[in-house]
Amino acid sequence: MPTPGNCNNDRLPIGTQTTGGRVARGSASAQIGAAVRAITDTAKQNFTAIRYGNDHGSISFGNIHKQGDVTAAVMLQTPDGEHQFSLDKDGQRKGWTTSTGPGNFQVECGSANKEAQDSLILNAKNGNIIIKANNGKIRLQGTDIELIAVGEGGSKGNIRLTATENITTDSKKLLMNASVHYKMMTSGTGEIIANSVLTMYGSIMRGVDDSCSIKDPKNGGQRFVNKNNKI
Repeated sequence: MPTPGNCNNDRLPIGTQTTGGRVARGSASAQIGAAVRAITDTAKQNFTAIRYGNDHGSISFGNIHKQGDVTAAVMLQTPDGEHQFSLDKDGQRKGWTTSTGPGNFQVECGSANKEAQDSLILNAKNGNIIIKANNGKIRLQGTDIELIAVGEGGSKGNIRLTATENITTDSKKLLMNASVHYKMMTSGTGEIIANSVLTMYGSIMRGVDDSCSIKDPKNGGQRFVNKNNKI
């Protein structure tokens, strides 16, 4: 994460002499500075940075971040530097757009659009999108919510839900349709309850219990028991 700061924009070593914005090449301090810069190649140099501001905030062009590893083409920040917006141009964050702030970050749009229009678009051409709340909830609310995974092969086109505790659904209807295979499994207790009518259909119905583990019946139930009781 960028760490803005009011630092020396040219990143010259302490003691290096300059003349009219240029290093005095013939001086001993300049030779020492060149040697230091050769060791610290990641430290950025900038002789054209411009900054405008007052005690309320500032905007700068060419500002070097506090670590000296990235140059911000444009940076807007408050005096403490914690609340800032930067467009980085080089280093490990080349092409990054970063906004940090101690309070809320709010975006509102679409007041002039129709219901069917796409008002807010987040598009990552490559890479992942991460929405993370370190100490809070993530809520998605809308007239409809659609989750669509597009991909081919077993490694893509998947939607995965993982919870350390519970996954709860509450709706008028719960419809699931699997074109190839579905499986529900628990290492504890399983229940199927219908207070009205429970209808079950299968072209072939099989019921297997642990008694098949001792003696295999004619329909081969022991194999099914062993398959679902692997440790």
